[in-house]
Amino acid sequence: MNTGILTEAILEFPDNRLLIDLCGEYDRNLTDIEARTGVQILRRGNQLALHGPAEAQEAAREVLNALYQRLEQGRSVGRGDIDREFRLAPEEQEPGDQLEMFSGGKVEIKTRKKLIEPRTDAQKAYVRALFENELAFGIGPAGTGKTYLAVAVGVNLFITGQVDKIILSRPAVEAGEKLGYLPGDMKDKVDPYMQPLYDALNDFLPGKQLAKMMEEKTIEIAPLAFMRGRTLSNAFVVLDEAQNATSMQMKMFLTRLGEGSRMVITGDRSQVDLPRGVQSGLQDAERLLSHIDKISFNYFTSADVVRHPLVAKIIDAYEKDAERGA
Repeated sequence: MNTGILTEAILEFPDNRLLIDLCGEYDRNLTDIEARTGVQILRRGNQLALHGPAEAQEAAREVLNALYQRLEQGRSVGRGDIDREFRLAPEEQEPGDQLEMFSGGKVEIKTRKKLIEPRTDAQKAYVRALFENELAFGIGPAGTGKTYLAVAVGVNLFITGQVDKIILSRPAVEAGEKLGYLPGDMKDKVDPYMQPLYDALNDFLPGKQLAKMMEEKTIEIAPLAFMRGRTLSNAFVVLDEAQNATSMQMKMFLTRLGEGSRMVITGDRSQVDLPRGVQSGLQDAERLLSHIDKISFNYFTSADVVRHPLVAKIIDAYEKDAERGA
């Protein structure tokens, strides 16, 4: 029997209002699913007709049913949700998991403004690690959600009362630019380096609440050098761009961990901006700490990039070029 023969499968959806949301504006959700499966999807009243090979039909059917279930639960469906359904393996029941948000195998992060759901298996494992470990590392290329998810978990732990403050930090390393020539005081010079952290917080917290928390110092965003001499208790602490911390800076930062605190270290080993010959603290930490219990290391690849699809291809091209030059 030729499995490539085109057939038709019919899916019926009882709620026509939800079906409209499932299809998306100008049927763009159906267009996305068609592009990823090669199946043609036609709407007929409260039915969707799938035309294509049986295997491709089944893939489209699973995604459409999963997205419709989201709508039945009162959730929205967007391009990111479609992407997640294609990327993630089917959910498995995990009885006994102590984390309520992981019931039924689901991994979700509730913040003040939105519900965050991992879009790849690596992201899912990373979020679990952030909730389960006091010290966690997320290592991989840009666009894989390492920092974004870490900040989301920090906001979740804050609004549920599990930590008293959020501290976000980055090494203020000059990646080819000169800080000294920028106008303004030190805050004005450093803030552009911290902007991705501000952007993430703005996604999770209402503007007025975020401004109040920053004024009260329950949320701090500061260069790594400002961490020296502090003990960070009952805090959720993120060190972003950790590949640009020196070995001494990394040791200084890790030893700030205080009672009731959690730390997340994120970085991309291919983006080191330290002077030639200076060892990256991230690489040192991997070498020295990977065998210690209660410290997790999660790794991402270009397959986990959740930005524009071209970003993954760009990362692949640079990685292959680096391998040829090695």
